[in-house]
Amino acid sequence: MENNYSLAGKVIIVTGGTGILGNAFVNGIVAAGGAVGILGRNETVANERAKAINDNGGKAIALVADVLNEEELKLANQKVLDTFGRLDGLVNGAGGNMPGGVLLPDENIFKMNLEGMKKVLEVNLWGTILPTQVFGESIAKTGKGSIVNISSMNSKSAVTRVLGYNMGKAAVDCYNQWFAVELANRYGDAIRMNALAPGFFLTEQNRNLLTKPEGGYTQRGESVIRKTPFKRFGHPDELIGALVWLLSDASAFVTGSMVCVDGGFSIFSGV
Repeated sequence: MENNYSLAGKVIIVTGGTGILGNAFVNGIVAAGGAVGILGRNETVANERAKAINDNGGKAIALVADVLNEEELKLANQKVLDTFGRLDGLVNGAGGNMPGGVLLPDENIFKMNLEGMKKVLEVNLWGTILPTQVFGESIAKTGKGSIVNISSMNSKSAVTRVLGYNMGKAAVDCYNQWFAVELANRYGDAIRMNALAPGFFLTEQNRNLLTKPEGGYTQRGESVIRKTPFKRFGHPDELIGALVWLLSDASAFVTGSMVCVDGGFSIFSGV
């Protein structure tokens, strides 16, 4: 029986590939047999991760680019084509929140940092659209492929203090559906676009926000756990199964969808 979940022979770019979740995405793609372009702004990390994969028998290249810089993305695209000769997939993993886009508990909601919010919106929305414009065209020339946008359960329900991030991911969801339809109108079932929506995953970036140094959860961490039926945070590796499925031929009849990997956070009212 053919393994439709295999990514063997496929070349996939991961933006945000130098980040924490990006590292899980990269390793998951390689484990499924795919070759990967690790795209990020941190050249040292990108090179280290690519070398580690190549040293262990995988195929990877480092791509140094800002997802908001079209010229840098075009250079990265050409490097992939020069190295592998094709491009089959894209994971739009770059994004996230920034300190300037966070509303403090005692901050006046009528005097929010709008510039900070704009930057968060930009990196999440335009940081998804621009790579798709550049890399998506190469996928179309290959003739078949899959694009996976990284959304968030923030896009479906309000998460306090991070309005810019909420709006950015909601916009990604809208783009995901719209562009999936346009791809289908032009390429039939050959090129698909879907979204993966992580819940709360405990990483070094948010550990202090969600957990106490002496153990246990912060007030915000407790709020998340109460709303999560599984009563725990996720681990980045738990995103890999859904990601590989969306990139592989196993999801050949799936497009415009959003797959939630959140321990039930998005379906539970809390009551």
